[in-house]
Amino acid sequence: MGDTARPLSQLALTARGGRDPRITGLAVDSRDVKDGHLFAALPGTRVHGGEFIQYALRMGASAILTDAEGARIAATELAASDAALVVVDDPRQTLAFTASLWFGAQPDTVVAVTGTNGKTSVATFLRQIWTELGHAAVNLGTTGVEGAWTAPLAHTTPEPITLHRALAQATEQGVTHAAMEASSHGLEQRRLDGVRLAAAGFSNFSQDHLDYHDSFDAYFAAKAGLFRRVLPPEGTAVVNMDDPKGAEMRAVAAARGQTVLTVGRGPCDLSLMNQRFDATGQDLRFTWQGQAHQARLGLIGGFQAENVLLACGLAIAAGDAPDRVFETLPHLTTVRGRMQLAATRDNGAAVFVDFAHTPDAVTTALRALRPHVMGRLVVIVGAGGDRDAGKRPLMGQAAAANADIVFVTDDNPRSEDPATIRAAVLAGAPGAVEVGDRAEAILRGVDALQPGDALLIAGKGHESGQIVGDDVLPFDDAEQASVAVTALDGRVP
Repeated sequence: MGDTARPLSQLALTARGGRDPRITGLAVDSRDVKDGHLFAALPGTRVHGGEFIQYALRMGASAILTDAEGARIAATELAASDAALVVVDDPRQTLAFTASLWFGAQPDTVVAVTGTNGKTSVATFLRQIWTELGHAAVNLGTTGVEGAWTAPLAHTTPEPITLHRALAQATEQGVTHAAMEASSHGLEQRRLDGVRLAAAGFSNFSQDHLDYHDSFDAYFAAKAGLFRRVLPPEGTAVVNMDDPKGAEMRAVAAARGQTVLTVGRGPCDLSLMNQRFDATGQDLRFTWQGQAHQARLGLIGGFQAENVLLACGLAIAAGDAPDRVFETLPHLTTVRGRMQLAATRDNGAAVFVDFAHTPDAVTTALRALRPHVMGRLVVIVGAGGDRDAGKRPLMGQAAAANADIVFVTDDNPRSEDPATIRAAVLAGAPGAVEVGDRAEAILRGVDALQPGDALLIAGKGHESGQIVGDDVLPFDDAEQASVAVTALDGRVP
């Protein structure tokens, strides 16, 4: 599993001057370099990795992978070194393929899903479907590696060395099926290149990450890279046609020669025909290639049906029989932090926690919750610091337009002034109640609940910490909701 030294040439790399040292490992952080390692000096948004080549050489790197700029930055140190130098136009993509060769093993069936919202839910539901069908399966993404083998991950789509190590370790543990979240950052930075995909899915597209991507077009192009570049021509693309960008993504996949499986409420391969909601879930009626089916979902929120059907499409695309896939639906359970029932008051009012952190996601979550609720909808909303500032008033607008009572509070302020962030959110929801302390906001939101009401705590979902400055303070929305209900209803903990 990539722990045996081998010549540089066996990793499909050619060094200047024909040098071919034996490589003992890979690193993208100079602090992780050991004797004989290949160090990848990648271009960054603020600092080029070439600045750290000198440190990697001191740590014993036997080869450097970089671009022309990285080689220029460290020209003096490289000239004085015996290390092999590999210069390529796209070192990020090259590193991804190198990591794939180095670690070698991947689960037999790997699929990836991209989209602004729904990636974690789709990947988790797909893993649950596979598990019900008897496959040893995992999902990788925002919530780490979950399923038949578990491990933490620092990013939704990890850098290639971490990603391919995880895939190889999962394979060693007997995992045969893996569902991955493909973030726009990960796709833009070529982190998934080198993963052998059987199928890929597209959920939806709306405003997010414009602090990283220059424009909507650039953001979409990053996501389209999953189909334009990563999914091979013989793979199957599963596309949600309800999204305005669905037709465009289908065209991208078709242009690559990929088989396209469509999902949506209109005429599609897998069509959602009707939903009936109640307090504990929903009943679905849908068709697969014109044949009607009905199933019970113990999930709150109409959009969950869309996520589930996209997961079904990916399972079918990856080779499982449709009828067997559909038989698993009543057994699916809520994804942690995604429309999760966190607590119920003695008067029957429910408290839900959801990761909705974009205007579209807040709108979708509240509209999806409405049919399950007889009384009022209360929402707690905020916005993260050091992220797309343009969406903050839109978050407020989405909350005010779809809920009866709105509390604006702190999310993860990071290095920004929390009051400034709240003011921007309040600009879109002028009638909202401002409560800076998130625990107090949850307490007040729960206290406002009357019989038949429901509270949605939006923004952080599964997260177990709140980022304030450089500190990560312990904070779990579901736990705080339970504490608030216990306190207000006079229960003994």
